[in-house]
Amino acid sequence: MHLSTMLNYNFFTYILTNYNRKVLYTGVTNDLERRLTEHYFGSDKNDSFTAKYRCFNLVWYERHQYIQHAIEREKEIKGWTRSRKNILIEAENPNWDFLNSKIMEWPPKKQ
Repeated sequence: MHLSTMLNYNFFTYILTNYNRKVLYTGVTNDLERRLTEHYFGSDKNDSFTAKYRCFNLVWYERHQYIQHAIEREKEIKGWTRSRKNILIEAENPNWDFLNSKIMEWPPKKQ
């Protein structure tokens, strides 16, 4: 693979919550818009955590150039306490705004 092609990849580690902001889900993807749509429609799995708790509101994300960095960050955050995750979210998003509409048209339309 050509080096200049490798430098343009985008991977994201992200945190979702439900409408009442009671649960958190941490994930990783190479396409944030597609993944948010999958979570919204429960198309990843009907019995998944995000489908069960209607957890599709984006409250935090960060971009990574390399997939391994995104996966390492996801694993790191998943090991944290809820209070530490709250601090991470509030550093970038103090009001816990739902960021979905900043990423894409929200709510998505079923294809």
